[in-house]
Amino acid sequence: MNPETAPQEITTLVGREVYTKNGVFVGEVEDLRLDLNVEQVTGLALHQINAELFGPDVSGSRGVIVPYRWVQAVGDIVIVNDVVERVHGDEGDEEEVAA
Repeated sequence: MNPETAPQEITTLVGREVYTKNGVFVGEVEDLRLDLNVEQVTGLALHQINAELFGPDVSGSRGVIVPYRWVQAVGDIVIVNDVVERVHGDEGDEEEVAA
């Protein structure tokens, strides 16, 4: 099996830093949200959140859950769509980020 296409254990995501595709630090993966019915990761629970991105709504011990569909790439780090646009945009996606 090709190592690049081999499935990875989902626990390898825990502890990885998350950045936007523009290189802005978002947070660190603390846990995963799973849909056991379809055996699929549906979200990344982040902690050590970049306060500049999320403002006063997320502070202290609170974190956010980023929908897994925002993930663009996984390697040594996780790359996601531009979270600032998603959180502060007018598209109604604000519901997607849970604290």
